[in-house]
This record gives sequence, C-alpha cells and structure tokens, in this order.
Amino acid sequence: MSRPAGGPAPTPRWVADPAVLSALRDVSHPPEGLWVLGDAAALVGAPHRHVAIVGTREATPYGLRIAADLSAACVRAGLVVVSGMARGIDAAAHRAAVDAGGQTIAVQGTGVDVPYPVSHRALHAVLAQRATVISEVEPGTAAFRGCFPRRNRLIAALSKVVVVVEADHKSGAINTATHALALNGTVAAVPGRVDVPQSAGTNQLLFDGAQMIREPADLLALLGMSQTLIHPSSYPDTRFVESHGPEERVGEAFADYARRVLDADLIRSGTSPHSL
Repeated sequence: MSRPAGGPAPTPRWVADPAVLSALRDVSHPPEGLWVLGDAAALVGAPHRHVAIVGTREATPYGLRIAADLSAACVRAGLVVVSGMARGIDAAAHRAAVDAGGQTIAVQGTGVDVPYPVSHRALHAVLAQRATVISEVEPGTAAFRGCFPRRNRLIAALSKVVVVVEADHKSGAINTATHALALNGTVAAVPGRVDVPQSAGTNQLLFDGAQMIREPADLLALLGMSQTLIHPSSYPDTRFVESHGPEERVGEAFADYARRVLDADLIRSGTSPHSL
C-alpha cells in the first residue's frame, strides 16, 4: 500500500447525521455523533453492506494472508470492510481493502487524529486520505483504560457480519464477537491449527456454533452473494451474483469441520451450526 500524496493532514469533522448514526442506536451508550477523518459517506447504510474483519495483534502469516484475501474479496463485491486499525489482522484487512481500490472504515479507541499504535502513523495517514477513520472520543485523546472494548462495540454495530480470522481466548476480537451477538449480528470465524494460541479463540467460536469461513465465497454467501474465482489469492475477472441458501452451504462446511477436527461429542450432541 503506497503512502498518500503530500499535503495538509485532514481535519477531524464532527458528524451527527442520523443517516450515519442509525446503525449505532442499539449499542450501549450510543454516541451522539462521531469524529471522522476521510469519507463519512462510507458509514451510510451500515450495517447492511459492512463486514468486520478482526483478529489478534500477534497474527501468523496464515492469518495475515486470509485476512487480506477476505478483505479484497469483500471490496470487490462492493462491501465496506470495518476493523480497528490494530496490529496484525486489523491492519492486514485495512491495507488489502485500500490496495484493492475499495472502502474501509477504521474505528479507533483513541481520538480520530491519534494513530494507535504509533507505528501505524503511515497507515493512519493513508486511511484518513483514502478511506475513513472514526472515533467517538474527542480529537487528541490518548489511549485510556477501557477505550478498546468501547471501540469494539462500534465495530460490531457497524457490521452485518463479524469475521474473526485469528484470536486467542482473551483477544479483543472475541470481545467484538460478543458485542455482535448482543446486537443479534452474525459471527463467523476462520478455522486454524489446534496447536497454536492464535487459533484457540476462533476454534472455540466454531465449536460454539459460529459460521465457518473457509474461503471468501463462504463469507459472501452469508451476505447472499457468491463468487467465481480464477485463483483463491487473486481476483481478476471475479464475478459476483446473488445466490440463495447460504445457510445450507455453511452448515455443510461446519459439519465437515466438526467431523475432522472437533470433539465427536459435538456431533452426538446435535448442536446446530446456526445456534449463535
């Protein structure tokens, strides 16, 4: 992802348009407005065409690749990718969305003009000029206790589907998934190796009934879309069409995963892959 062209830094704007805030009305302590850098119009219509791609800061190469593939597929389908600009999975999702020429929203726990982590100053600058950065706290606000769980509830509310790519049991991405469930949103997860901590939380989500994402087509199916790919990691000549019956497809994927990886008791118990 290239750096933005030189010029003055964007000025934070206070946005209180009901069309922008409509997706946030059901969160705890809904904000009266948002501070925005970049394109506030990207928020309009949330959560219907918005997808959160989140995960651990300590991502593996596998997780980074999957996050980028999912993000690129989403923006090529006309979707908006939402994440938290953290290291690891979040940053990979934002960068892939911009590189694919699509729209992405970075939700910050700090002030909208305070890059966090500091090492993401360049990423923050790109997103502020070519995408959207938002925060509910005053510009200039540094990180404070509890700011990231507060941010996570906004990520969940803005997104029709929350996809956790990699996360351990205590990851903030699991917190985002919990907020999504409280808002009656859809939670999905990418399966990972059972012997690495980065997959412990995502595999647990799948065990508990989250939708399985094996490839971009699974994610798009949750949104009533399908995708014809030339190659799973590159998307020229990608065609998106409406489809029906995504529940059946994802249910089959979950059952297959359960047979191969999870405890056989899950199958015997009759737990539904759609119980979340």
